[in-house]
Amino acid sequence: MITLKRCGSNVIHPEGMTIDRPEGSGDYVFVFFRSKMELRLQTRSVYAEPNTYIIYNRNSHYFYRDAELPLVHDWFHFELEGANAWFERLKLPLDTLMKAHDPLYITRKVNELHWENLQNGSFRQEIIDSIIRCLFMKLSDMRHYVESSQPVSKYYDSFLNLRNEVLSSPSTWYSVEQLAERMNMSPSYFQQIYKQIFGIPAVSDIILNRVGHASYLLKSTTYTVSQISAHCGYENDVHFMRQFKKFTGQTPSEYRGQG
Repeated sequence: MITLKRCGSNVIHPEGMTIDRPEGSGDYVFVFFRSKMELRLQTRSVYAEPNTYIIYNRNSHYFYRDAELPLVHDWFHFELEGANAWFERLKLPLDTLMKAHDPLYITRKVNELHWENLQNGSFRQEIIDSIIRCLFMKLSDMRHYVESSQPVSKYYDSFLNLRNEVLSSPSTWYSVEQLAERMNMSPSYFQQIYKQIFGIPAVSDIILNRVGHASYLLKSTTYTVSQISAHCGYENDVHFMRQFKKFTGQTPSEYRGQG
């Protein structure tokens, strides 16, 4: 089982910082760089562009510092017996800078890991283990699928930018036809490439994002269901409530009142 030691989600250092551990930290470390960094790898200095990540071996010297301000990163320390063999199986090399093909997925997973680590449920350790395994297996799949598939790699960056724009605006509804036009594609080809890259149809991705945002607002604000419905781009409260229950198994009021 993977044991989480500590975790940081969306950690921001406005004045920058330097991490320098010549003997490593004694555990494995995953770091997702969301701002430009200077790293030292095998005694040489390299620059990590935003949306890159690295998995440090437990005794590896790891050094990084800000190359721009503010410094922004996600990270977690963990232990796993037989980790080196597992990462070899996943073809995720340790102590190697890698491009994040779906940065939003990583930030969401680390945030999920951060909040789960604060819980005291009976299955907390098993859930944490599942989240970390899911993250690394997804990184493996994305890395090798995107880099080995010419049609996917050709469109990946432009689709990723479009997806980040869409998912950052849950109050705006985007039709497949509108998105396809942005990519200069037919709707059918757009949907085919979108699902190949992200593993989910575009419309389902948009709906899940809306429902996820609504879930956050239900738990963290005092907005009414109608206000949340409007904030998430629904013109009809009934449609919102039906869609929310379809994807969560609960009505918005039931979800808010739970726990």
